[in-house]
Amino acid sequence: MEPAPARSTLTIDRLEVVAVPEPVILVGGPSAALTPATLSLAGTRHVLTAEIGVDGERWWARLPLLSARWGGPPLAPASGLYRLRARDAGGRRLDIDNRAPHGDPVLVEGHALIEFPESTTSLSLRFAAPLRADERGADNQSRLERGYRAWRGVPGDAVFFESYFGRNASCNPRGIDRALATLSPESTRYWSVADASVEVPEGAVAVIEGSAEWWAARASARLIVVNDWLRKRFDAKAHQTVLQTWHGTPLKRIALTRPGFRPRADLAAVRESSRWDILLAQNPFSAAALARAYQFRGPVWQEGYPRDDVLITGDAAATRRRLGIAPGARVVLYAPTWRDDRPSHVDHIDVAAFARGLGPEFVVLVRAHSRSMHPGSDLVGEGVLDVTGYPDISDLFLVAESLVTDYSSVMFDFSVTGKPMFFFAPDLDHYRDELRGFYFDLLADSPGPVVEESHELIELVRAPGSRAEEYAEKYAAWRARFNPRDDGHAGERVVRRLIAEGHLGEPRKIV
Repeated sequence: MEPAPARSTLTIDRLEVVAVPEPVILVGGPSAALTPATLSLAGTRHVLTAEIGVDGERWWARLPLLSARWGGPPLAPASGLYRLRARDAGGRRLDIDNRAPHGDPVLVEGHALIEFPESTTSLSLRFAAPLRADERGADNQSRLERGYRAWRGVPGDAVFFESYFGRNASCNPRGIDRALATLSPESTRYWSVADASVEVPEGAVAVIEGSAEWWAARASARLIVVNDWLRKRFDAKAHQTVLQTWHGTPLKRIALTRPGFRPRADLAAVRESSRWDILLAQNPFSAAALARAYQFRGPVWQEGYPRDDVLITGDAAATRRRLGIAPGARVVLYAPTWRDDRPSHVDHIDVAAFARGLGPEFVVLVRAHSRSMHPGSDLVGEGVLDVTGYPDISDLFLVAESLVTDYSSVMFDFSVTGKPMFFFAPDLDHYRDELRGFYFDLLADSPGPVVEESHELIELVRAPGSRAEEYAEKYAAWRARFNPRDDGHAGERVVRRLIAEGHLGEPRKIV
């Protein structure tokens, strides 16, 4: 067997960030040596593709910093390390001889901080949140946090939203944002975002975590709406109400009800819940389960889930267009939960083989759990569309003909649609008996078949109504138990109640 031919080497001697008239990264080198046919920056679930040209004895590549995904606005890349990839006209990958000077970090105001890790055998860039020089670093953050804790200003008619630690603007906070924009348009809607890659709702104000504006908004807003932990840097103000919406009715045991001896984790859970003023629950079952899991003794509002309002009022055709799904294509959504023993693992089924088994008329949407959003890269395959980075999973429920999941809380939201659900659970015994434990018997109560073999799953998804009659009674009981108030008006009810109880509107006087 002959050895593979050595790869050619691309010489790069220019690397520059240009901020105006639009932010771009310029890369170049001598064309006499070698000119790339394609060049890109590949990072976590995102790729920036260059425009390449030749000018005399040099080649150049222009990488736009901003790009649109899923039909949204042009945004900066998510934070992380991005590696330069180049190929020749035959599609062969090129080695890189990086001779470009290594400069100081470049701040592209409002978009990204770009850093240049040193390397001579490759070229990498690191994108970070666009914090100014006086906001970056432990000393500056400590100074800003001290100012936040000492804040004694005038409260504003504003709401501070955060979803999944600022990694996106979705879930119940987004559903409440929609209702707030209609019912209280004069209220300012701040969204905490991890970086400038996060698309926020129209009319809302994005504040980058750690920025001076973020600290100020967090201090002055009258209402804080979150769907996960507030974390250590939160300091409750006398004028503020914290609404914890959480992010799903739980099947798997959480917090204090998880199996095993976990004193530090349990103490952290109790400390966290002590910061909440109101807990939102989708149904009576989750109201009891969440309150018990976090030892929460405050008011629990059972108003349904605002994130599910779009399942009644949303536009499925618009989402199909945004995703680029061809007319007539049959859509199945695969949305597994994460595994404590394999937190970055997403594909518990061979998705490419699954799509091939379904046939060319199907599109398989793959949505990783929020804890798996950042790690890894998008899955690629014929008939597979990785939508892990799509802004809001609720839109995906609209376009899916059926759902495949395992133990994820999406089962309690998708059932609002009344469409078929299938549970692919090859590790059911291990997950239920050893890893997490369940609050109820999924096998006994499931509104759809629970299967362990992929060939059986393929048959079910190809004919989603084949066992509908068998599960009709269970499905109806499931919806009565878990979706009693998911009627398209949950967000409206929550906002009206917040206004009626004085948590929104003109700032109240502090005595």
